[in-house]
Amino acid sequence: MTHLIGQVRDNMPLLVTAFEQKAKFLGTDHPILITGIGKVNTAIGLTQTLAASTARPSVIVALGTAGALSDDHGGGLHVISEVIQHDLDSGPLESMTGQVYGAPIELSDRTGVTLATGDTFIADSQVRAKLAHRAALVDLCGYSLAAAANAFHIPIRIVKYVSDNADESAMLTWGGAMEYAAWHMAGWVRAHVH
Repeated sequence: MTHLIGQVRDNMPLLVTAFEQKAKFLGTDHPILITGIGKVNTAIGLTQTLAASTARPSVIVALGTAGALSDDHGGGLHVISEVIQHDLDSGPLESMTGQVYGAPIELSDRTGVTLATGDTFIADSQVRAKLAHRAALVDLCGYSLAAAANAFHIPIRIVKYVSDNADESAMLTWGGAMEYAAWHMAGWVRAHVH
């Protein structure tokens, strides 16, 4: 499932996305890692790639889609400033062990929005409303990529294209947004990644 287009290079960005359709307009200026979907696939894919390489990328640029948790964040591209896990109930774990698991991860792009990551595709208005108190967007992989990048002490930027409203229409609109998402993300890379 995981595969690398090109090779990891020292002091060059590494682009990461879940599947090839999202990478179709990115070109070949930078290596592109395709990880597969979900927290486990993305964490394993990025970790294995970084561990197997002697080169150290200057930054990891994670590109993908997300559901909007409010109408204020619908449409377009959003740079992420913080990632949280919405499906990890860390309170009981901390009570039992005295350690914090799954703490929010702050990213270097401080003017962005908060992204909630979980292993559930959110397509429910009630869940959307509940998550909207904690984040602006929701996805399936941002937190795991940030955690893996942090483990290797490599900075990460996460950019998300809003593909759906994380409500009952999400499964219909997500697939139709892929072409637009890929095109917009490629434009962002050309403008911001050097």
